[in-house]
Amino acid sequence: MATKKVTVTIPEELLDEIRTEATERGLSAYVADALRFKRERDRLRELADWLQEEHGPVTGDERATALAELDELDAEHLRHRDTGGHHTGEAA
Repeated sequence: MATKKVTVTIPEELLDEIRTEATERGLSAYVADALRFKRERDRLRELADWLQEEHGPVTGDERATALAELDELDAEHLRHRDTGGHHTGEAA
């Protein structure tokens, strides 16, 4: 997978917390995983919004299914995090 170096601004106290948690994997891998996880959630939200526009309000059963899928994504993210995920190097 190709990578690209970018500059971001992060509150100092948050960066300190992240560096403490990301020591084994590296800061870049930690941030990439967090962004990937956020993007997955955003895309699911976009899909839910589109479906609601096309088919009306979400039913209780549909909501329960979506929440179950989010739980699965959370579990996948934790597994990915715990196994080391992608190592893209540390640039920050």
